[in-house]
Amino acid sequence: LVGLSMLVLAIVMLFYESKKINYAWIIGVVLAWIGFLMFCFHLGLRWYIAQHPPWSDGFEMLVFVAWGVLLFGLLFNSKTRFSLPLGLLFSGTLLFVAFLDWLNPEITNLMPVLHSYWLKIHVAVIVSSYAPLALAAIMALLSLIFIIAKPNSCDSKWKNSLEELQLVNEMAVTIGLFLLAIGTFLGGVWANESWGRYWAWDPKETWALISVMVYAIVLHLRLIPALNHRLVYNLASMWAFSSIVMTSFGVNYYLSGLHSYAKGDPVPVPGWVYWVGATLLIISVVAYWRDRQTRKLKN
Repeated sequence: LVGLSMLVLAIVMLFYESKKINYAWIIGVVLAWIGFLMFCFHLGLRWYIAQHPPWSDGFEMLVFVAWGVLLFGLLFNSKTRFSLPLGLLFSGTLLFVAFLDWLNPEITNLMPVLHSYWLKIHVAVIVSSYAPLALAAIMALLSLIFIIAKPNSCDSKWKNSLEELQLVNEMAVTIGLFLLAIGTFLGGVWANESWGRYWAWDPKETWALISVMVYAIVLHLRLIPALNHRLVYNLASMWAFSSIVMTSFGVNYYLSGLHSYAKGDPVPVPGWVYWVGATLLIISVVAYWRDRQTRKLKN
């Protein structure tokens, strides 16, 4: 609710500013920091009770990613005012999904392979990479919505907001890709200690590599003149996150491999996933059409 309110305020501030709106924004930032501190206390308490880091299964991973999304939303708040509202909204959405009845929040004993200091290093690094990539995806979605709603004669604030979102998106993808690549290499070291090999094309390993390659392509699209366009980057950044969803959840629940210890109970594909996918596809098509119309008007 705080995130939604701040998102409305951020959009209103594109057209109109006043002391009351600024005070309301400051209150939202304070509430966000209070929520973040409570979130940190929750993770610390769960770590203390469980006697192991709180990122050992699907539920804990989702909660940890939600914490990371809020953290990066706060860190990027000075770059664009949309990062914090989006961070709050997406973090709250992830928490809502985590506490649905198809993920088990119970604190359980660790599998033998997880009794390793690498749980604190490899898993923390690779799951931390999901947070900035998730924030980048939701920023890309907002940018596409802005492209759709862009007036024919938009002012400088509208253009600056799109440029700020693009800049922060690239920063988030850069940080996420760096963490994802380092985490993948560290996973190979842990695999060598546990199973006697660095790489065996296990589904989890394979999809981690696919995610690294996908985001490497996204980050280097601007180096190709024909693809150096805001629409192309935002579409790629948004849809690239599906590789992370597959790596983090799809592999655990729908493919068998050595990493199945984190999967928990079998989970059917929720119906809302198809609706979300269809909605994102419609937004992508409309944004492409709207951008094409804008180009024709300029020409």
